[in-house]
Amino acid sequence: MIAGLARDAKREAEATNERRVLALAGDRDRGIDAAYTAIEAVEPASTAVVSTREGFRFEEHRPRSADELLGRTHEVVVLDCHEQFVPNALGRCVGAVDGGGLLVLLTPALDEWPGVRDRFDDSLAVPPYGVDDVTGRFRERFVDTVRAHPGIAIASLAVGGSEGGVVERDGLARETTRETESRTEPTAPPNATFPAAAYEACLTGDQTRAVRAFESLSPPGNAVVVEADRGRGKSSAAGLAAGALAAEGADVLVTAPAFRNAAEVFARAEELIDGGDAGSEGDVAEDESRRIDAPSGGCVRYLPPAEAAELPGDPDVAIVDEAAALPVRLLEGFIDESLSVAFCTTVHGYEGAGRGFAIRFRERLLDGPLAVRDVRLDEPIRYARNDPIEAWASRALLLDARPAVDEAVAGSALGEATYRALGPDELLENEALLGEAFGLLVAAHYRTEPNDLARLLDAPNLSARALVAEGRVVAVALLAREGGLDAETRRRMYEGERVRGNMVPDVLTSQLRDEAAAEPRGLRTVRIATHHAVRDEGFGSRLLDEIRAEFGADDGEEANADGVDYVSVGYGATPRLLRFWRRAGYRTVHLSTSRNDASGEHSAIMLRPASDAGRSLLDRHAAAFRDRERDGLSDAHRDVDPDVVAGALRACPAPMPIDLTETEWRSVVGASFGPGMYDSAPGAFRDLAMATLIEGDGEGDSGTAPLLDDRERRLLVRKVLQGRPWESVAAELGYVSTAACMRALGDAYEPLVERYGTEFALRERHRFTGE
Repeated sequence: MIAGLARDAKREAEATNERRVLALAGDRDRGIDAAYTAIEAVEPASTAVVSTREGFRFEEHRPRSADELLGRTHEVVVLDCHEQFVPNALGRCVGAVDGGGLLVLLTPALDEWPGVRDRFDDSLAVPPYGVDDVTGRFRERFVDTVRAHPGIAIASLAVGGSEGGVVERDGLARETTRETESRTEPTAPPNATFPAAAYEACLTGDQTRAVRAFESLSPPGNAVVVEADRGRGKSSAAGLAAGALAAEGADVLVTAPAFRNAAEVFARAEELIDGGDAGSEGDVAEDESRRIDAPSGGCVRYLPPAEAAELPGDPDVAIVDEAAALPVRLLEGFIDESLSVAFCTTVHGYEGAGRGFAIRFRERLLDGPLAVRDVRLDEPIRYARNDPIEAWASRALLLDARPAVDEAVAGSALGEATYRALGPDELLENEALLGEAFGLLVAAHYRTEPNDLARLLDAPNLSARALVAEGRVVAVALLAREGGLDAETRRRMYEGERVRGNMVPDVLTSQLRDEAAAEPRGLRTVRIATHHAVRDEGFGSRLLDEIRAEFGADDGEEANADGVDYVSVGYGATPRLLRFWRRAGYRTVHLSTSRNDASGEHSAIMLRPASDAGRSLLDRHAAAFRDRERDGLSDAHRDVDPDVVAGALRACPAPMPIDLTETEWRSVVGASFGPGMYDSAPGAFRDLAMATLIEGDGEGDSGTAPLLDDRERRLLVRKVLQGRPWESVAAELGYVSTAACMRALGDAYEPLVERYGTEFALRERHRFTGE
């Protein structure tokens, strides 16, 4: 029975160049035996198994390492869902099945599966919750899609059933008249400058058009933006172009969130440079730089995003793969008129979504110095256009989730939007609401992935809140409860044990050495997104205010049983985001000493108190942050962007005490109004700079003119707080000479003397000004 079911599914898949799914539901051991039966029946050329078990005679992967399948395909992929069903792994497995191939799912009995808890559920049970608090809504929804979608065969293998199992559905589409899609043999377009081999390696007309567009990268000053759903061959096209450009002698710099994301680019580039004979003349280096050298002297080399954005070695061409997965700040580094650049981005996929890229970055790219050309790839490479398994995976994992259309949201009034909870039961029952809310999160955050869908529906520490206008979700926040941990757990955390799902308490306890920090209860904003049609109109700030009002306590009160002591957030710090969170009432307590490998940003943690206990937590950590930065800015934070430093300090609620001696005031006043030198009292200058940046001289929030302009604030950070050499500070900030930079620093301290100067300091100033 299993053999016949598998053969029928495989036969139809091959006839239509589509994929099929065979779900073997029931006892695990019987499922594994049935999977072997199915594999032997279809005799695939290649098979991979993703399971927590070992000892299969096929290629093996663990569920948490299913990304190893990326860039490779198989005729059959078996996903064992019994001990650890990871939604991300399902997405990777679907993507690894070739047209004409089978995805075999080994699952518990479908009716029982939503009630089964496994090792993935353990990861959702963050303290103080247990695995019994985790629900099975994601699996309930998933089972419904398995039973409803075409192309999915189901066999029940319950213990005690018939020998071969019971067929619940055969999954056949029964469209016998469907013909296999034919593809036009690719050829080089007229007047093509890339070698004919680059075009002959293309598999679709879309790929051919993309490679032709990449020809524009040969001279500097051009940009190509390639957008596609997953499996359309954009990375292959980029790799063929990279190989062709390197063969012409160009230095091609490739970056992506990780090298595995760019592996296809390098495979195709090497193939073209070697003339189809890998290992002949092209040379792939074994070191971490991941480099292919062409006989012409050109090369294709990989660097991580933060490093690549600095354009080391002055490349001729840059190719950014999975661009949607990188922050806009890094992408801006590639907008340089001295080179040409390609941005390749996935529109819908489990590794990132292109909507944020399109919304946030496209305008800046078009306003820049590069001539921009757009290419869209729609035709799948490995399977037919109407493959039912692609549609099933998109729905089951919400890969194609989208926010409400712009026309339905544009013009929504802030005051008329309704604040409401998005309960997981309601989201499970209302597919449109779930799609809009999750679609907003996907659009705003490239890290939103299928695992997050399971967390949203099942994790006991997570909840969602939204603003809804005319029935449409215009802003949404995903929230995580943290803290409230018992003394024993706090002790273990303080002594180095990691406690899942408690990011802010963990940092404050283990890194900043506050054993009591995990006792207050917090609510962290994991994700927040506002529909781009109403962005910058206050919806995000209002949503945060509503959340704090719902979960917090009135001033002078303790949080109630369901409330929290503080709300918090952790994110990659940029000046814009620091400003947003500060204006929303959040205050800085930490700035990480290391950069995120992908974003290149330092992470900020900010709190907003919601009870007396939260206020106490904020007060002591804000003061500690202030004191750390006074010394750390010339050490661990010496290279942090000065605008990020200024933004983080501006959001620190702990004023800097000013207690300068008369000798120190003489040095400060002398450097500001007379012939004195900064070097005579650097500590005094540092205290005044800290006080000024914390108290907020530079944004004029109160409607008054700022004390310092942007360049003067950067001068205080770079020279006084970070201790950079005069020469480098002058060059970076555009002063004509180091002498001019020194004079500018003295000028910048004049209003600081006016603000903080004692009677003695003002008398000293009078000696030089007569005022």
